[in-house]
Amino acid sequence: MNNSLHKRLWLIFAQAATICMALIFALRIFYPNLLNFREPVVVVKQADPISASSPAHSYSHAAKKAMPAVVNIFTSKKQTTSPHQDFLDDPAFRHFFGDQLDELEIPSQPENSLGSGVIVSAQGLILTNNHVIATADSIEVALSDGRKMTATVVGTDPDTDLALIKVDANDLPAITFASSDSLSVGDVVLAIGNPFGVGQTVTQGIVSALGRSHLGINIYENFIQTDASINPGNSGGALIDTEGNLVGINSAIYSRSGGSMGIGFAIPTTLAQQVMEQIAAQGNVTRGWIGIEAQDITPELAESFRLSKVQGALIAGVLRNSPADRAGLRAGDILVAIEGKPVTDSGTMLNLIAALKPNQKATVQIIRAGAMVNITIVIGKRPKPTVALE
Repeated sequence: MNNSLHKRLWLIFAQAATICMALIFALRIFYPNLLNFREPVVVVKQADPISASSPAHSYSHAAKKAMPAVVNIFTSKKQTTSPHQDFLDDPAFRHFFGDQLDELEIPSQPENSLGSGVIVSAQGLILTNNHVIATADSIEVALSDGRKMTATVVGTDPDTDLALIKVDANDLPAITFASSDSLSVGDVVLAIGNPFGVGQTVTQGIVSALGRSHLGINIYENFIQTDASINPGNSGGALIDTEGNLVGINSAIYSRSGGSMGIGFAIPTTLAQQVMEQIAAQGNVTRGWIGIEAQDITPELAESFRLSKVQGALIAGVLRNSPADRAGLRAGDILVAIEGKPVTDSGTMLNLIAALKPNQKATVQIIRAGAMVNITIVIGKRPKPTVALE
């Protein structure tokens, strides 16, 4: 009796165990991780899904805001001589054909070039580089909506390489200006233009440096340096911040190949706006002038003059009967501030003086014989560059 009961219980246990094993086997096949109770080796924090409106992953909102205000500029210039003129003037060639060459007319093709510009007013004013339109006989502007218009020159400023042109149109999408003084090294910027004529293009980079000067590009230099790709055709285009506001006008690149090498320069809006407003009002730019020649303070000069900082501009010469001469400035003085703004070098000095209005009284701070001296000077009007003194 007991043996029979034991056999029955063992049979029930064996059947139950078999059913459980089969169930576990089935669960492992269909749900391999269901019975895995091991802790993961690394606990990874998962990111939240990216929102389509988030500016962290895209600058499309900035590009969409600024791109309609950036135009392509096409210029052409008539050739004054035939490209074959050297060949026609060859004595050996003329020996065989003689005077018949004088009756031969070979049509010359116009020289074409391209660049970019930025619409700064709804009434058709466009800011660009002077070198884009300087030698042009005709200027054509292509808007982002496909329209093409002929443009006329309002005024130019070769000293900063800026020019203002105008098309006969209204209600154009003008760009929004931002102060370039608020930029910091490392800020993200976008360059918009027409590189190599391929069409409107947006490139992204950062502000690599501020206040770049002594590059030999313009007389007045205070460039924003950026690694956003700037190529031929981008000149005169927009450099914008991540909100789509204008912070600079793309102007030049450093390149050994003709293409972008990660070093581009833009004219800051603080300077561009001053120039633009004067050109719009009077057709040209009037700058302050005092008539001095200056050079940067080197470590050797700082030590010689016992300066605490390698900063300022040494007056090397004073033009006779100039505002500086009448105010009593003389060679050997060191300019350290103009109207309370520090002079870091001769380039800064040039920009600070140029921003002053003619006939305005200004206070310049100098170091003379080791003493700090304030001198009041009546600013003059900068003449056309016929002399080297500033």
